[in-house]
Amino acid sequence: MSAFTNAMRQLDLAATIAPLDPKTLDALHHPARTINVEFSIVMDDGSTRFFHGYRVQWNNVRGPFKGGLRFHTQVDLDEVKALAFWMTIKCAVAGIPFGGGKGGVTVNPKELSSGELERLTRAFTRAIADCIGSDKDIPAPDVNTTPQIMDWLADEYGKVIGHQDLAVVTGKTVGKGGSEGRGTATAQGGFYVFDVYRQKFGVDPESLSVVIQGFGNAGETMAKIFHHHGYKVVAVSDSKGGIHSEHGLDIPGVIEHKKKTGSVTGFNNLETLTQEQLLTLPCGLLVPSALENQLTAEIAPRVQAQMILELANGPTTPEADAYFAKHGVTVIPDVLANSGGVTTSFLEWQQNKIGEHWDEGRVFQRLEPLMRQAAQDVISTAEKYGATQREAAFILAIERIAEAMKGE
Repeated sequence: MSAFTNAMRQLDLAATIAPLDPKTLDALHHPARTINVEFSIVMDDGSTRFFHGYRVQWNNVRGPFKGGLRFHTQVDLDEVKALAFWMTIKCAVAGIPFGGGKGGVTVNPKELSSGELERLTRAFTRAIADCIGSDKDIPAPDVNTTPQIMDWLADEYGKVIGHQDLAVVTGKTVGKGGSEGRGTATAQGGFYVFDVYRQKFGVDPESLSVVIQGFGNAGETMAKIFHHHGYKVVAVSDSKGGIHSEHGLDIPGVIEHKKKTGSVTGFNNLETLTQEQLLTLPCGLLVPSALENQLTAEIAPRVQAQMILELANGPTTPEADAYFAKHGVTVIPDVLANSGGVTTSFLEWQQNKIGEHWDEGRVFQRLEPLMRQAAQDVISTAEKYGATQREAAFILAIERIAEAMKGE
């Protein structure tokens, strides 16, 4: 099933559970606007090369479009549409005043020199300048795009409009208006969300074992946070495989080992596990923080976790989701669990708008109540409609979007 078909299926499923406004549902099935641009740059060898850029703006009734820009050779418009839709839902669940968008350029940035990459970013910015703005559409980093690329975009946009508007893009470097804490915000936000569920379901931190799939930025930070709060992280994995110790891993040691060797595997001579073995370990909490479609219909019956916190985007297929719902496994959905990233983008946007720069403590001080409230709102919606947590997140988002559409 394609990503977009899956996204629309989630929307339609929510409509069968709660009495949702038909006008809103119809609007959410289609993007507000799809932008395609062609532009050229001069390459280092003096030749001229043309590129294709695109931006899907899904819905902006709650505020400016918001979402990542990717530089990648494979552009699947179907997937981009799904991601723009999911950003619309995610921002509404988080309760922040943004809509959803997604876009990028068809290019392999690894084939470009630093100068070519900068010229490409600036030319793309000029091509879409009429469509973006701090009150219109606010891009952010995504696949193969970095804070440096966001800095170039903000700088070029300022040149086009004749004055600086740092809030046009988030995920910038800290020195150029970026926010403190952005690098750890997804995991930190996920922990705040989990903590609300832990209290709701009466989970004892001392007895809870945690398994984390993926040891990139989000997964590694999440392992660090759980370890810091006294939880027992019993297994972690990266693309090369996983490691497991039922007594709990020494997370600072694992991080140090990965720095030296490039992988978590081989730590303390522990046996290397496959991803499938890791996902099916007995544990209280499973945190998929790697790729999409990891928890499939085939694996679901063997998953022994009591709760799943989706730090990755789309790690659970609809079939696996249905299995977990039927068998009482609580899945805290990605649109809630990993919304700490976009919520901190909102805080960066706020800082830029009022000309302030907050330290990390102040950023997290603002992030925590927003994340806890979002989790509480999803739980309340699930109880109200007898829905799963994912269904509840979609219902909550659609209700909020419908409310905003009333004023249109």
